[in-house]
Amino acid sequence: MLDKVRPKPDNTNPTITRAALKRAARPIIQKDVLTVISIVQSPNPILNQVCDPCDLGDKSLKKLAKQMAKAMYKNDGCGLAAPQLGVAKRLVVIDCDQEEGEQNPIVLVNPVLVDTQGDPVVAGEGCLSCPGITVPIARPPFARVRYFDLDGEEWEIEGDDLLGRCLQHELDHLDGITMFERCDPMARIEALRDYEIALAAGARPGETSLEARVR
Repeated sequence: MLDKVRPKPDNTNPTITRAALKRAARPIIQKDVLTVISIVQSPNPILNQVCDPCDLGDKSLKKLAKQMAKAMYKNDGCGLAAPQLGVAKRLVVIDCDQEEGEQNPIVLVNPVLVDTQGDPVVAGEGCLSCPGITVPIARPPFARVRYFDLDGEEWEIEGDDLLGRCLQHELDHLDGITMFERCDPMARIEALRDYEIALAAGARPGETSLEARVR
């Protein structure tokens, strides 16, 4: 479920249609405009750093957002935060609705988690900065996030299931929190062991297990 609305005091926010969302998203990513840079892999200090707010007037944000979107799609991700490209800024790109290969990225500038709902559900999560593993993490199924777009307009996005989990995962990155800090102690020990094995086997961003390599 995806809902993108502009916040209003009277809570009568109009919902943006999916078609309009796609039209607005298309200019964000252009083929062959930028060279994709490498995704930062754990362990790296920047992944445990609290990121700085973005200056909404910073013209370089659009270029960074394009780099992030290209890196996300190249590595089969559905979300990416700026620190994963080595930039400690509060900027996120997500696309949890890649139907039939369509690319409809949403850029979240200075996003803030304003609400979660539902009893926490444990589900496996992967991360482009922690390739080769899937980690069981408990999160509320629903999340609502307030953010600015690249034009400085304020919006809210909300969703459950994959989108709700992705929003929470990516905003964790902005506060220096990785999957390893989110799982319970026993799962963390197992995840760190599996990750060490995955790195030794040459796991690449986008891989959530070593199954294919074993075969």
